[in-house]
Amino acid sequence: MAQDAPAARTPNDIVAGAPAGEWVRIAPSDLLVMDLAPDPSGKARRVVIQLIPAPFSQGWVGNIRRLVAARWYDGIAVVRVQDNYVAQWGDPEGENPAKAKPLPKGLPVVREDYAAKVKTSVLHLDKTGSRDSARLDLVLEDGGRKTARPMLGDRDAYAQRTLFVDGWPAAMGERGPADSASPAGNPDVFPQREASLWPIHCYGYVGVGRNNAPDTGTGAELYAVIGHAPRQLDRNVAIVGRVISGIENLSALPRGTGEIGFYKTPTERAAIRSVRLGSEVPGLPAYEYLSTDSRSFAAYVDKRANRQDDFYVHPARGVDACNVPVPIREAAR
Repeated sequence: MAQDAPAARTPNDIVAGAPAGEWVRIAPSDLLVMDLAPDPSGKARRVVIQLIPAPFSQGWVGNIRRLVAARWYDGIAVVRVQDNYVAQWGDPEGENPAKAKPLPKGLPVVREDYAAKVKTSVLHLDKTGSRDSARLDLVLEDGGRKTARPMLGDRDAYAQRTLFVDGWPAAMGERGPADSASPAGNPDVFPQREASLWPIHCYGYVGVGRNNAPDTGTGAELYAVIGHAPRQLDRNVAIVGRVISGIENLSALPRGTGEIGFYKTPTERAAIRSVRLGSEVPGLPAYEYLSTDSRSFAAYVDKRANRQDDFYVHPARGVDACNVPVPIREAAR
């Protein structure tokens, strides 16, 4: 392999050199701004979450917007922090019907699937078969169309294929009992047949707490992944967003000493003062992500899979989708 020029030896070099036209601005109305009570030293603690776009989890996202509009989240707390797993927030009295905070009237019960239905998928490659040229065209059952960046050659333990859709990591498999198996064991062979497409649990991603099925959760109880990607939760819990700023204000909280990381006493909890849409918060920075359809993102993925330099003597020759965090940065206004 030819040695890279010094300006592009690392994934960060590629991101830093990405042209301005390859970055996509995140609408402030698609951001949640969660302000926790200050830490013991008086330092402010803010967490900014990007809500996931269609075709994923829109019933729950709609509920979250309703809960924000009703100021329902104001005054609840982080109630659970389990090491190498999740930080979870909600109503501390939520399991006690006599004391639980009433939900807004008319909040819908979400019945949608955790996965979107794909009618057809077509993989496009140039003659070289390179990752840089790969494109997956998807036609959804609801009539929508998406173009995705597939992870070529990188086998996944949880799905037939992993890919990136509109800046979000996702997985895909044929519908039915075979949807985690690859034809002939080859993850790059994907027939044009009906499939499911779902977002995946990576570090910093936000999901909806729920009870046992058939309960799907309302969006009143949320969690953020603060450990190794718990991919077993994929298609079992709704993913509604990802933390794009301030994850340390959740991941660095003291671990709960109760069962599965719940705090035993009210004084242990981190109070949530307010949750607002980004469009309601004066002075909030603008944010943007590197388009996952861009050439720079393709090079970034390849570099994360095949880095070889003075430090990386043995390139991995592969990479997990959750180990390709989509670059997100503050943008100039």
